[in-house]
Amino acid sequence: QLACPLDLGCHSVALSNMKIMNLDPARVNIYGGAVALGHPVGCSGARIITTLINVLRNQNASIGVAAICNGGGGASAVVIERLN
Repeated sequence: QLACPLDLGCHSVALSNMKIMNLDPARVNIYGGAVALGHPVGCSGARIITTLINVLRNQNASIGVAAICNGGGGASAVVIERLN
């Protein structure tokens, strides 16, 4: 199973990415994204990785993808695999 937290400050960006990548809405930001949880300056990466780890554990998922904007048009993503 795949979990996909997208930490994006604008909901329209998340919706666009979901459409482009054909992501199942039931698996994207299931605990809420940046709009719902906040976008803490300086610790957004830590917040999204912690959320992803919790989603993987609670949903019994094995692979997760976290994406975050860097500002100025840049972005980063990380893939995490939960090992038993």
